[in-house]
Amino acid sequence: MAIYHIVLFKFKDLVPTDEDKAACSRMLALSTECIHPTSQKNYVRFLGGGKDNSPEGLQNGLTHAFIAQFETEEDRKYYLEEDPAHKEFVASIKDIVEKVQVVDFTPDVF
Repeated sequence: MAIYHIVLFKFKDLVPTDEDKAACSRMLALSTECIHPTSQKNYVRFLGGGKDNSPEGLQNGLTHAFIAQFETEEDRKYYLEEDPAHKEFVASIKDIVEKVQVVDFTPDVF
């Protein structure tokens, strides 16, 4: 069953817009850069995101949202713990992101 991985960022206030846009592009590129070591194929089934535009005012400072879909727990585990492309991305944003929040879920599992 699919697993959805939601990632929310708040970029530091002094980060230039072009830097946060570049970071977002790198995040979205993970959909093609993350290759499973066994199959040698992309294993992130979906990855999309963008800048917050909610009128509700409940963002708690978070400015950007991304959602990834993994087919299996093993794929998510590899992504989080081992995938070199993901690790490189995480290292690349450590100095420009003030806050990260992550929520994962499996549809219809409560």
